[in-house]
Amino acid sequence: PAKALAVRQAVADLVDRDAISEQVYKGTYTPLYSYVPEGFSGATEALKGLYGDGNGGPDAAKAKATLEAAGVTTPVKLSLQYSPDHYGPSSGDEYALVKSQLEKDGLFQVDLQSTEWVQYSKDRTADVYPAYQLGWFPDYSDADNYLTPFFLKENFLGNHYDNTEVNDLILKQAVEPDAATRKADIEKIQQLVAGDLSTVPLLQGAQVAVTGKDVSGVTLDASFKLRFAPITK
Repeated sequence: PAKALAVRQAVADLVDRDAISEQVYKGTYTPLYSYVPEGFSGATEALKGLYGDGNGGPDAAKAKATLEAAGVTTPVKLSLQYSPDHYGPSSGDEYALVKSQLEKDGLFQVDLQSTEWVQYSKDRTADVYPAYQLGWFPDYSDADNYLTPFFLKENFLGNHYDNTEVNDLILKQAVEPDAATRKADIEKIQQLVAGDLSTVPLLQGAQVAVTGKDVSGVTLDASFKLRFAPITK
């Protein structure tokens, strides 16, 4: 477990989210440094200070030191899978860049493979892929929907993640009536899962509305709904 955690930490130290955002998506997807995206109550940047250079950039020296301290032989051979059809054609470019980032300093040797979604969706919950791509669009507009599906003991990923404190906090925040207490619980959950690093978030999407110059009052918020009442011309 210690060596596996060190490998995940090294991955988090090496990925350059800004480069992925700009080179692959031209800034239409932006770096994500935690598990709850910007705009939701309790959202933090828990990963930013823990990994890489502490400011969101990569740090190969830190990754190397982490692997050495855990006794991990380098280059680490890592199988990485993505789906070329489910998330669009840019997935190939995105994960080719991730592979390049991990291999740049000789710490990883990445075997990058792709699988069509029908088979991919079965394989990912059957422990076929050591590391793989997964996107997420929430079922409802709340921070809980970025936590409950991924970090409860019996989670959507089926990745065997099990942290009792995280599990209890997720169940607690879901029914917590006090907004400030719930916000603190959500922040604590992100801190804990950032340390465990069962997943490594990369990017977050954004809502986009295109309007004419003479249109005002267009508002996009965390509800994912376009509100027509305040729109004027």
